[in-house]
Amino acid sequence: MSAIKMKRVLTTPALIAFGLAYMVPLGIFTTYGEVTVASNGHLPIAYIITLAMIFFTALSYCRMANKLPIAGSAYSYVQRTFGGKVGFLVGWAQILDYLFLPILNYLVLGIYLNEAFPSVPAYVFVLGSLISVSLLNYLGIKLINSVNFTLIIVQMIFIGLFIFLTLFNVDLTPEAMIKPLQVNTSDFSGLMSGAAILCLAFLGFDAIATLAEESNDAQKSLPRAIIWTVLIAGCIFLVVSYCAHLAYPKWSDFIDNKDTASLDVVRQVGNLSQLGSNFMYNFFQAAYLTGVFASAMTAQTSVSRIFYAMGREGVLPKQIFYKIHPRFRTPYLSIIFVACFSLLSLVLDLNLVVSMISFGALVAFTFVNLCVIKSYLGKGSSKTASMLFKYGLLPAIGVLLSLWLWTSLDATAMIVGLVWLAIGFLYLLYLTRGFTRMLPSIDHKELNSIIKD
Repeated sequence: MSAIKMKRVLTTPALIAFGLAYMVPLGIFTTYGEVTVASNGHLPIAYIITLAMIFFTALSYCRMANKLPIAGSAYSYVQRTFGGKVGFLVGWAQILDYLFLPILNYLVLGIYLNEAFPSVPAYVFVLGSLISVSLLNYLGIKLINSVNFTLIIVQMIFIGLFIFLTLFNVDLTPEAMIKPLQVNTSDFSGLMSGAAILCLAFLGFDAIATLAEESNDAQKSLPRAIIWTVLIAGCIFLVVSYCAHLAYPKWSDFIDNKDTASLDVVRQVGNLSQLGSNFMYNFFQAAYLTGVFASAMTAQTSVSRIFYAMGREGVLPKQIFYKIHPRFRTPYLSIIFVACFSLLSLVLDLNLVVSMISFGALVAFTFVNLCVIKSYLGKGSSKTASMLFKYGLLPAIGVLLSLWLWTSLDATAMIVGLVWLAIGFLYLLYLTRGFTRMLPSIDHKELNSIIKD
């Protein structure tokens, strides 16, 4: 057992900042055009539906974080609830989400910065971002925490300015204000398909659970941070999408240019306020790329903690993944491994990486909801009406919604995800010598020591 442990320095506000940094508050503009068109100009309603859907799974993460406040998130919950084999496969699927998100962020940084500075090759920006993110992670969670707050503030300043300029420069007649919220029955199909896309914007609240062993009071701070992160992000997405529609109500203009719709809206707000389209465009670019950098940083933090948890269990090599730096108290070899893997951002295609991320997240969401049902309502548990509602009905709704979201995944995502799971299954066969041996695992004594530490 490793004598060196991670520092318990993260408070609830720090965890909320981590979750928001992972989710990227300005990420609303990434899918703005696509979902606005799909929902026939009712993007705020689509966000309300998405927030309601994701809230059930967020509650399940809160329940499990309170019951098992250890690093690893969904992997640790499933491993302790359904056994090592199922836990390993869920953890393996979860890695797909967490491992490729940094790569996605590096690709976006490279593309955008190369467009702004065409004389500098994209790979230079990719490598520069990768090295700086890895260095910050290596030096410690406290430094990451400080940087997170700074990068979140930059995004919040832009969001505040965007909302202020919109509300003071657009038509605020009752008819204009109610139009984004008026939904017809013919809009329902588009709203639901748009809501499925927007669920991916909330990926990140679950990453908070990976920091259980660096939280100052994990059983209280983790659940609070998860719920507050979901609510704060949901409110930001809802208000910004509503203001964006007020600023540019002719959503049909985006049908042929969905990818650049957000830039059209930002420029429109600049023109309405007389600040000029270039000012708002440049400010948006700076704030958005700041958010992408923060997301890359927090994504690497999360996946390195999952590797640390799997290394501690022994399902990944302990000599690499279950190592804590004696000075910085970070899983430094896991961080280096993730950095090396992220070099794939130099050769991978952006669309392929995007398709890889959703699969792992939905596997984790489904099983965390199932963990709540089994943990709280399993054999020998009392089953009052209140418990059946809290630990039965609510997570069951989360399971059904997660399964429904699977129907929105494209063929590439399903193929890549299933291939990844097949590789994990083969590795599981190797670890168990064809299921003739038990998977390695920490004992209850060490688990209790981690929880009580």
